[in-house]
Amino acid sequence: MNDRHVALISAFFDALGRVDFAAMERCYHPDVSFGDPIFQEVEGRDNVMRMWRLQLGVRDGVKSAYRDVTADDYTGTAHWTSRYTFSSTGREVVNEIEALFRFEDDLIVRHHDEFDFKRWSKMALGRPHGLLIGWTPMWRQTIRDRAAQQLDKLS
Repeated sequence: MNDRHVALISAFFDALGRVDFAAMERCYHPDVSFGDPIFQEVEGRDNVMRMWRLQLGVRDGVKSAYRDVTADDYTGTAHWTSRYTFSSTGREVVNEIEALFRFEDDLIVRHHDEFDFKRWSKMALGRPHGLLIGWTPMWRQTIRDRAAQQLDKLS
């Protein structure tokens, strides 16, 4: 167990919970990359932070909690829960996320979040849309394309 890296992950999630972008940014390496089922690959600290500003800005009343933080000299993991109102539909979302980290220079150089896209889609869109189309590759690509377009607008 690497206590410095456990503390780094905890500091990141504490900052995320406060929506403290400056503190979140201090946890990331300049060459950080981020990925999740929607934002598949975002490269560089400026772009990753722009992605966080976008995500946290379009969600109403974001609340997050984390647990089960582990880390060694090279990698780390955590489980976190994100609760928010999906702005497009006004529906409540409770997203359970597994986070994976890689470290370089005692900073996070890789952050990957994994969650059940179909489950998220059902919560965000509701029935029948989320249930009927939330799992399809076409719908996933539509969501990814919209997110990429929104991110590009912030550039």
